[in-house]
Amino acid sequence: MKQFSFLILLCMFLGVTAQAQVTFETKLSKKKLGLNERLRVDFEMNQDGDNFNPPSFEGFQVVGGPNQAISNSYFNGKRTYSKTYSYFLAPSSMGTKTIGQASIDIDGKTYKTAPVTVNVTKAVKLSKDGSNAEYLADENVHLVAEVSNANPFLSEAITVTYKLYVSHEVSITSNWREISTPKYADFWSQNINTQGNYKVYEGKYQGEDYRYVILRSTVLYPQKTGELDIEPLTLDIPIDVRSNKRDLFGRPRMVRVNKTVSAGNRTINVKPLPVQGKPDDFAGAVGDFEFRVQTNRTALDANEALALTTKISGKGNLKLFDLPSLKLPSALEVYEPERENQVTVQTDGMRGSIAETYTVVPQYKGNYPIRPISFSYFNPKTERYETVSSEEIIINVENGPVATAENTENNALAVENNLDNAQFKFIQLEGNLEPIDSTTFFKSKLFWTLLGGPMLLIPLVILAGRKHRERMADVEGNKLRKADRLAKKYLGDARKNMKDRVVFYESLERALHNYLKAKLNIETSDFSKDKISELLAEKQVAQATISEFIALLKSCEYARYTPTSDVAMQQDYEKAAQVISTIDKQIQ
Repeated sequence: MKQFSFLILLCMFLGVTAQAQVTFETKLSKKKLGLNERLRVDFEMNQDGDNFNPPSFEGFQVVGGPNQAISNSYFNGKRTYSKTYSYFLAPSSMGTKTIGQASIDIDGKTYKTAPVTVNVTKAVKLSKDGSNAEYLADENVHLVAEVSNANPFLSEAITVTYKLYVSHEVSITSNWREISTPKYADFWSQNINTQGNYKVYEGKYQGEDYRYVILRSTVLYPQKTGELDIEPLTLDIPIDVRSNKRDLFGRPRMVRVNKTVSAGNRTINVKPLPVQGKPDDFAGAVGDFEFRVQTNRTALDANEALALTTKISGKGNLKLFDLPSLKLPSALEVYEPERENQVTVQTDGMRGSIAETYTVVPQYKGNYPIRPISFSYFNPKTERYETVSSEEIIINVENGPVATAENTENNALAVENNLDNAQFKFIQLEGNLEPIDSTTFFKSKLFWTLLGGPMLLIPLVILAGRKHRERMADVEGNKLRKADRLAKKYLGDARKNMKDRVVFYESLERALHNYLKAKLNIETSDFSKDKISELLAEKQVAQATISEFIALLKSCEYARYTPTSDVAMQQDYEKAAQVISTIDKQIQ
């Protein structure tokens, strides 16, 4: 009897022990696969846990997952539990790869899986069996990049349209995922937003009937000549393929497989703009434009203001060049212009207008001509340079002070005023002057006021001196004030153009070079970044500060061709102000 009781207790103990034992392991769909195949990795455990951490999957791209599955069942009073995290991986290179350790916390204890190895071989030839789901997916889904013009001129718009072709044999959903996105180096770029509205079209792919959707259209303006590469767009797409198996109603069952599709690398050959016939005032405008100069009025009095607007409208690289500058008579005071961009980017490039409005205030009476202003651009359709000139505008200042001889000499463009003798009176040769007041100054009220006034100012001077010493002792405050002064001095244009990403980063880059020009007395805009680093190092600027400055220059270059948020622009502006202040303190 005692032996029987002992056996029962032993079995119960072993059952509880077996039930309490935790298993956590890695399971692979295959140990060997080709470079063009997929690997399924399951992390399976027999008890629920928290804080699951997968490995890094070095050497693979995660193209699916994590998917979570839970199984909880009872059989003969015994509970069976299983929880699985699944990932789908695509190998990025050949060789022996290691799937590292995953970890999870169960009942306050951390468990880890054992590392497992996988052998990746060269791409395998998929079976052309019509029942092979991967083969069917490979043959029936294609991603194509169509380039509108493979041989454009420098800064001429081209459009890259990405089309996804799908045959009628398979079906897909919109749950695809971008694996790699083109960076469009050496291009100004902007995506045309489809807002997720994908319209299905009927078309041909290699002579066969297909359906297709336009995933994205991207407008590019090449910024360099020669052969430029357009990086491929690569997607991971879940595809539903018919299998040979059928359901209870006789319909074929669908099998879902993931496929990586790529548009492939495209190369375009960018032609330089012709040298022959290039106008002296050409500033890089490429397209078809109209140019106007106009004022809101031409007759006014001295010290009144008028608005003078220069405007370029049409189709072309409107965001990539500056408007012509004004040359006005010196008697007309001109303030910094306000820039207005009304430019939209469509599938065929930029359209709209850019304008600068100047506030002009005449100082003296007279007639002042605004000479014709010319604007030159290259028209890629005619392959010729074209120049447009504005009409001459006469500003008539009707009332106000008359310009002196000195003002007239300095104002070579002003129209000469006709003066007559009635404007002057005869100068008398003899005077008849009498003193206004005969009282003495000594011991007068004014005398005592002037004598005692400075004594009353002594407390104010002491207080001002104390405030000055406190201000000088505030080291951190002085740094902030100095940084603010430097930022206002060099970064004013960038601050004004924060609403326009391209103009902002052009102004920011120009400001950084202007600062170096002021400090080093040399023009650095044509220098390489290595040369700039060398010059700053010679001036005893810390290496960390140099790295920040160079990184900021690179950010200006990249941001002109890639989308950037307002937050990033504000951060770059603040970084520029800080790095200018730091260099100003360190430079020797």
